Amino acid sequence: MELELKNVELRPGDKLKVKGVILDNAERFQIDLGSHADELALHFNPRFHDDADGTVLVCNSKSGGCWGDEKRETENPLQKGIDVKFMLKMNEDEFEVELPDGQEVHFPNRVGMDTISYIRIKGDIKLTSFKFC
Repeated sequence: MELELKNVELRPGDKLKVKGVILDNAERFQIDLGSHADELALHFNPRFHDDADGTVLVCNSKSGGCWGDEKRETENPLQKGIDVKFMLKMNEDEFEVELPDGQEVHFPNRVGMDTISYIRIKGDIKLTSFKFC
């Protein structure tokens, strides 16, 4: 599955709600926010078979096509085969990702992006709803 949106406009305070079903055989999926595929302020990437940590939530940024240092959360409440709802919020200096169990992941806006114009959701998730708030 891949959904790619261009020419959107998310600003600090705006939220993105994503609902879907994680596939039964999921390896990983990602939600990317930025200005295009090589300029990402947030790369949110739950992995279910990571070589280093098993099931892990990975966040990163990408600038000029180069990845930054990963932030890894080993407490991943996500499971294969379940319905999920994420809320991604852009703040001035960080992104907040609210997970289904109320856990939040915070990731700094390393690239200093003040407007998100590119969104991509890709991988082992069946998207059922997508909403800007």
